[in-house]
Amino acid sequence: MSTLDVGRAELALAVLYLNKSEARDKICRAIQYGSKFLSNGEPGTAQNVDKSTSLARKVFRLYKFINDLHGLISPNAPGTPLSLILLGKSKNALLSTFLFLDQIVWLGRTGIYKNKERTELIGRISLFCWMGSSICTTLVELGELGRLSASMKKLEKELKNTDKYKNEQYRVKLQKSNERSLALIKAGMDIVVAVGLLQLAPKKVTPRVTGAFGFVTSLISCYQLLPSPQKAKTP
Repeated sequence: MSTLDVGRAELALAVLYLNKSEARDKICRAIQYGSKFLSNGEPGTAQNVDKSTSLARKVFRLYKFINDLHGLISPNAPGTPLSLILLGKSKNALLSTFLFLDQIVWLGRTGIYKNKERTELIGRISLFCWMGSSICTTLVELGELGRLSASMKKLEKELKNTDKYKNEQYRVKLQKSNERSLALIKAGMDIVVAVGLLQLAPKKVTPRVTGAFGFVTSLISCYQLLPSPQKAKTP
């Protein structure tokens, strides 16, 4: 491939990535929490960027609650334990509620909805819902990682005299394990972000800590949304 072809391919990947509203939202999220880290809650340019980006992000999430509402009523994969099904549905319900209430918060912050006290109360309730969904996600990922680990050990015994890394089934399971481990780290860090936003432990989880954790989870989200090479090659 020529340099021009490589450049075109990379530009096509960038276009594919930036065409996703979710990707643009997560980039804005990284800017928001990076600004929160820099401002440390102090008035100034960084705090202004934090607040304005936070408000702008709410537009990307309009009607997004429908996604998790659909997940709530969708059937689960066969063989999934009841405990993980309940946790998964709880996550969908809480996240859908958060996204729905967040729209009301947006209406209040833009001045369309005039009741400021009610807006602040709804904002706190929505953040508690988000924290709850992050806790459920953490527990789901832990459970799924446990199931994956057990199935991988069983497969390793079957592939005892061969190179397990050459086995496609083992590689798929390993990739899923890595993806779920990353999702677990992100969900755990998001719990800290929620604690910081709700100011449940203001002395330990300061605006700077909240900003740092939020920035890292935003980068993880951006990475998770990257198009796979196989999908990118599909005409």
